[in-house]
Amino acid sequence: MKYKIVIDSCCELPEELKGREEFESAPLTLNVNGEEIVDDATFDQASFLRKVAASPKCPKSACPSPDYYKRAYECGAEHIYAITLSAELSGSYNSAVLGMNLYREKHPDAKIHVFNSRSASVGETLIALKIRELEESGMDFAELVETVETYIDGQHTYFTLENLDTLRKNGRLSTVKAFAASVLKIKPVMGSTPEGTIQQLDQARGINKALLKMVDHIVNEAADSEEKVLGISCCNCRERAEMVRDAIRERMTVKDVIILDTAGVSSMYANDGGIIVVI
Repeated sequence: MKYKIVIDSCCELPEELKGREEFESAPLTLNVNGEEIVDDATFDQASFLRKVAASPKCPKSACPSPDYYKRAYECGAEHIYAITLSAELSGSYNSAVLGMNLYREKHPDAKIHVFNSRSASVGETLIALKIRELEESGMDFAELVETVETYIDGQHTYFTLENLDTLRKNGRLSTVKAFAASVLKIKPVMGSTPEGTIQQLDQARGINKALLKMVDHIVNEAADSEEKVLGISCCNCRERAEMVRDAIRERMTVKDVIILDTAGVSSMYANDGGIIVVI
C-alpha cells in the first residue's frame, strides 16, 4: 500500500471512500447518561439525539487509545498520516502522537505524520481529501506534509447551533442565559481560532438570520475561495445545509462543495439542527 490515512471518528467520510483500504477510522466513545456508544458504523444518529435530549447531563466523549492508533499504523504503507480533532478540544491528537511514538520504536525510519486539524468534522474530511489528492499526484512525503500544514493554516471553521442544550449542560452557557436565548430565539454563530479553540463570532434572533450572518463571515473572510472545496456537515437538517450552500455560492465561487451528515462526535457538538461549515 502506498499510503494510509487514519482519521478519528469526528471526521465524516463521503460514502464512496468508506471501506477503502487507504482510510481507517479510529472511533471515539460517547457517553450519554452512563451509556457508552461507540462512534463507528453502528452509530444511530436519531437514537443518539433522543438520548441526549432526555439526559440531564452533558454527553461526553473519550478518545481512541494510543495503542489503537499504533495498531492502525501497522499496515505496511509507505506513507502514513493521521488526522485528529483539534488538540484544544480533544485528547485524540495527543493519543495519535503517542501511538506514533510507540510505532516508531520498531519502525524508526517510518514516514509518518500526525496532523492536528485545529478543526473538527468536515474540516478533518477536507484535510483527508487534500492528502489523498496530493498522494495521487505523486508528491514527495516531506513536501506533502508541509503543503498540508499550510493548507490547515488557511482553513476556517464556522458553525451555527439550533439547540443550545449541550452548551448549557457542559456549563459553557449559564441556565439564565440559556433560558433567555431560548425565549428570544437567540442563536450563536461560532468559529475557530487559529489555535483551534472556539470563539463566538456573532448571534442573531432566529436560526435563519444566524445562518445568514454566518454566511456573511464566510464570504468576508474566505481567501482564494475559487481554489478551495467548501465542506458542510449537518446534524439532521440536510435542507438547511443546502440553503447555506446556495447562499454562499450566490456570493462567491468555490472549487467544489461536499455536504455530509454528522457522525457521532460531530452530532454531540452540533446537536440537532446544527450546521458546520469549513473552507
